[in-house]
Amino acid sequence: MAEGEFTEMKVHRLVLDPNTNSPIVVLQDEDSGVLLPIWIGIFEAHSIAMKLEGVEPSRPMTHDLLRNFFDVTKGMVDRIEVHDLVDNTYFARIHFYLNKQVFAIDSRPSDAIALALRTISPIFVANHVLEKSKIELPAGSEGDGGMGKDEQWDEILKNFNVDVDKSKIN
Repeated sequence: MAEGEFTEMKVHRLVLDPNTNSPIVVLQDEDSGVLLPIWIGIFEAHSIAMKLEGVEPSRPMTHDLLRNFFDVTKGMVDRIEVHDLVDNTYFARIHFYLNKQVFAIDSRPSDAIALALRTISPIFVANHVLEKSKIELPAGSEGDGGMGKDEQWDEILKNFNVDVDKSKIN
């Protein structure tokens, strides 16, 4: 896609949907403060949480294994893109270099995000995806991760019917 059709985002939080007990990874555009919640599986949430909390597993998990593969082969993850949303399902691609060739492979967003965290690669979301499912910060909030006030964050998620798991990420 052309320049400007994607927005770079960072992992902001992991939360738990109280209705389904499903984990949600929340991405945030640090410039505008726009939030994007993506429901993910428990294993992927665990992998993301471990990396965010700096916990190293005694044996490599799947996402660590893939990072190790890139290290050994001198490959490099360029970026990940959440590029589509169809019937409430997000679609992602992992863009990488290997043997002087450029590749893009399909991925679940949760796996792509877990890999991006391990390879320190940027996460991009297509603007049309953001338009379908973003959450705006309340007026007066800072866009630089301005969810420092738990009350504001809780209020946003209350409206979104999501409960914060404060034991995970701030």
